[in-house]
Amino acid sequence: MNLYEKKSAVRPGTSAIIVVLVTMIFPLVLTSPAYSDVLTLPAGLAIVMEKSRLIKMAHYGEMASEADTRIARAKMLPDISATGGYSSLAYQPAGLFGSQMTPLSEEDFLFYSLNVQQTLYDFQRSASRYEESKKLLDAKKLDAMRVRNLVAIDFVLVYLDLLESENLVKVAEKEVERLESHLRDAENLYGAGVITKNDLLQAEVKISDARQRLLTARNLRTVTASRLNSILVRPLNKKVQVEDIREVSPHLIETDRERAWEIAEKQRPEVRIAEEITNALDLEKRAVKSEYYPKIFLKGGYDYTENRYQIHEGNWFMTIGMGINLFQGGLTRAEISKIDSQRMRLVEEKNKLIDDIRLEVEKSLLAVKTARDRVAVSKNAVQQAEENLSINRAKYEEGAGTATDVLDAVTLLTVAETNNYKSLYDLKKAEAAVLYATGMELSEVYK
Repeated sequence: MNLYEKKSAVRPGTSAIIVVLVTMIFPLVLTSPAYSDVLTLPAGLAIVMEKSRLIKMAHYGEMASEADTRIARAKMLPDISATGGYSSLAYQPAGLFGSQMTPLSEEDFLFYSLNVQQTLYDFQRSASRYEESKKLLDAKKLDAMRVRNLVAIDFVLVYLDLLESENLVKVAEKEVERLESHLRDAENLYGAGVITKNDLLQAEVKISDARQRLLTARNLRTVTASRLNSILVRPLNKKVQVEDIREVSPHLIETDRERAWEIAEKQRPEVRIAEEITNALDLEKRAVKSEYYPKIFLKGGYDYTENRYQIHEGNWFMTIGMGINLFQGGLTRAEISKIDSQRMRLVEEKNKLIDDIRLEVEKSLLAVKTARDRVAVSKNAVQQAEENLSINRAKYEEGAGTATDVLDAVTLLTVAETNNYKSLYDLKKAEAAVLYATGMELSEVYK
């Protein structure tokens, strides 16, 4: 049996089995992650939280502030130092006692010392500096939280922009399809001698205009996808497909203005940052004031110098001392005055910040209310426009209507669908804005 005959000897049922397996496996391959890049909002937020350059910059700032805290703490611990060496002198040190010269040291000698110094009390100067550094670290952590939420709201809004642009592309495609369907009807009626060529020309012009709008919608979708890829730190031309988001739990959208203001003042990182920095300034002022008072310290150690002319080459020592700055040209007073001015400025900045946040909350709440009303109105408008188009098409096909009526009905339906999608995604954007304005952590809300 030759090779051809062996191949022909395969059982007839085998080919059918292979076809069935390929039919089952091929769709799975096409929908596997390697071939499909469908991005959900929670997955996108997780990528942004990990890769955003702004978040990384804030993290490094937090690490630097943490190092400042360790530096401030180090100043409260003992200062331990050691020195050592070997000296070689050109002349041997000696002293003259009457007419006799007596050696005082060797020409070549080894020496070393160990010193330990600890501040016993400095009127809370070091402790205040350490507490100040911890307050500044807390402020940096809050700032990192602020940056994460800022990046998150930016991503959410662009994500919703992309969803909106995709639906507007679908609306534009439907408009072209409806106009092409109308053109076919007009061609049939023109062939039957029912209408004039003017109806065909109107339909062709409308289709050309609709196709231009479709191109514009597709370009907008491409640009928005590039914006999303930029936030995700991916190549701008990478293809991305997004999935519509679920509705936000109604209890998270605080609609009572006074209550929303109260929540925002408690949760917004910006307000809490201002409070932490104010506390840090108070601690800095306490540390500066301690310059008026003495610093008490304890110092001890061991010194050794190789010298056979001395009775004791090595010696232990301990010193209790006190140091105070008697005059620095008014430096301390000027620093205190500067801190007081910074604190007063910070208080005003915090008050202005609260006013700005209240305005932001109010604008977002009004946007939610307006968008909800628009969604209800536009949804009914779409149903009415669909019915209007159906009626005018039927009348036109029966010869009782005009081409202009059909074209106007198509335009009205396109406008109604566009307004419906715009109002729908404006509502979702406004809800995200309320969550952000009240200080909710968006990466957790949309998880």
